[in-house]
Amino acid sequence: MFCEKAVELIRELHRMGDGQLPAFNEDGIRQVLEEMKALYEQNQSDVNEAKAEGRSELIPTIKFRHCCLLRNQRCIAAYLYDRLLRIRALRWEYGSVLPTNIRFHMCAEEVRCLKDHGEFEIDDGTVILLKKNSQHFLPRWKCEQLIRQGILEHVIS
Repeated sequence: MFCEKAVELIRELHRMGDGQLPAFNEDGIRQVLEEMKALYEQNQSDVNEAKAEGRSELIPTIKFRHCCLLRNQRCIAAYLYDRLLRIRALRWEYGSVLPTNIRFHMCAEEVRCLKDHGEFEIDDGTVILLKKNSQHFLPRWKCEQLIRQGILEHVIS
């Protein structure tokens, strides 16, 4: 039915506690995207028919499908954003090298982004990320573990 798989993706995340990363549900994402494609194609057909033949009784159905498309889009964005926040929290907890059991639950793109990016929130205190030689402002307490691991260097200016 409409949006059921997208809502199930969100429920899957809520069933897991904080600090846990469920396996990336590639099949669920694919099914939601296929549903979105089908809804879009049905809407395009009905919009063309409504315009060409003046069938205004199709408008509520078109609007309903459009709302389903938007809901699916929001659910996928929420699913991916929640995973991003969980991975970020785990990275702060474990450092730049996440344990194998956590990496196992990540998709290839998440692993690649983890390697490519060392983004940190901007706040107080100057810290230089040695790997990228970039500068970010963080309070020392947020990055002490990374400083001990040699990933970050505290710079006093």
